Amino acid sequence: MLAVSICVFRRDEVLLVERGKPPGVGLWSPVGGRVEWGETLEAAALREVAEETGVNCRIVGLSHIREIIHTESTPGFHAVLAVHAAEWTSGEPVAGDDARDARFVALTDLETLPLVEGVVPHILRAHALLERHA
Repeated sequence: MLAVSICVFRRDEVLLVERGKPPGVGLWSPVGGRVEWGETLEAAALREVAEETGVNCRIVGLSHIREIIHTESTPGFHAVLAVHAAEWTSGEPVAGDDARDARFVALTDLETLPLVEGVVPHILRAHALLERHA
């Protein structure tokens, strides 16, 4: 599956959603989802942010590619995620679409939430890209 993940930052906070659908129901992660046919990676990332949170942002760039292959929590699953770094421009998060909840979380508080396995290094990598472009 080709998918996107987008780390939207507001100062030293990152936008996270509590997943409402598998994989990872009840776990927190950056916004993400499938790329639709004919859709660019950036367009998919912006669409997912709008659908899941209602927040507006500006994409800074492609941070990196993350591959998720069959884990204990995602049996039979294989996704290639294009991880984007973005800067918040307006709006307060409201859970919509696939999310149970949505909020900005301080980078220093990430470990206080039940997170999707292995997501913290990806958030920090995207944050480093954002800071290089500041």
